Amino acid sequence: MSIQERLKNKKQTQFMEAHNGLSARIVEQVGFEAIWASGLSISASMGLSDRNEASWTQVINILEQMSDNIEIPILVDGDSGFGNYLNVIRFVKKLKNISINAMCIEDKLFPKINSFIGENQELASVEEFCNKIKAAKDTGGDNFTLIARVEALISGKTMAEALDRAEAYKQAGADAILIHSKQNTAIEVFEFSQHWKEKLPLFAVPTKYYNTKYSEFVDHGINNLIWANHLIRSSIYSMKKTAETIYNDKSLINVEHNISTLDELFNLTNERNMKKLNKLYNS
Repeated sequence: MSIQERLKNKKQTQFMEAHNGLSARIVEQVGFEAIWASGLSISASMGLSDRNEASWTQVINILEQMSDNIEIPILVDGDSGFGNYLNVIRFVKKLKNISINAMCIEDKLFPKINSFIGENQELASVEEFCNKIKAAKDTGGDNFTLIARVEALISGKTMAEALDRAEAYKQAGADAILIHSKQNTAIEVFEFSQHWKEKLPLFAVPTKYYNTKYSEFVDHGINNLIWANHLIRSSIYSMKKTAETIYNDKSLINVEHNISTLDELFNLTNERNMKKLNKLYNS
């Protein structure tokens, strides 16, 4: 089921972060129904900052690896659109070429800065961002889904401005609204949802307010949750731990039983298809 269909049918959906072909396959194998192609995680996997340091062509290359390896839909973190409406048009065209039909863009200036860094980041004008939304929708066509990410609360603006921006983005053609917050509780996100009254589907990203139960989001009309960066962060933790153990022990004896087997690795790559392919084309 596409992301567009899930939104229309008000399905509860968990979007799990992935940042390359391998992590995308893990997400699908575990059972998630959709992927969040995180800009932060993709940049971090290249050792780059989350400030549009990675070019959009580099991002497209990784997204293509992901799209080639899975069947579940991908929601692309399009940052602030990689420039103005012209860049949005070109990026959406490239997404369509690799069979990706959903993107989220945020109303910050280009180059963007990660939402959890610094305070009171400057936002794009409503008019400028609405033009990006219109450009994305016109380019993507009827089956392309555009989620507008409202950064007003992140930037220290009022709830009224967040709601006004969301309404303008709805009028510009957005299919859903992502209301972002860096508070340690979901209070302001729930306040937004109460005032929003389900005019469009809502997304939330509980990176900071991780103690909030899934059922609480649903009770407040938020059916779409993004687990935004947890695979890249867990892989960093695991890789550091393994590297330190091998370095200190000068041995593999204390790591072998705490890592994936080679069979598990092969099962996540095209090795799983080799017998079938050899039978078809090399017999």
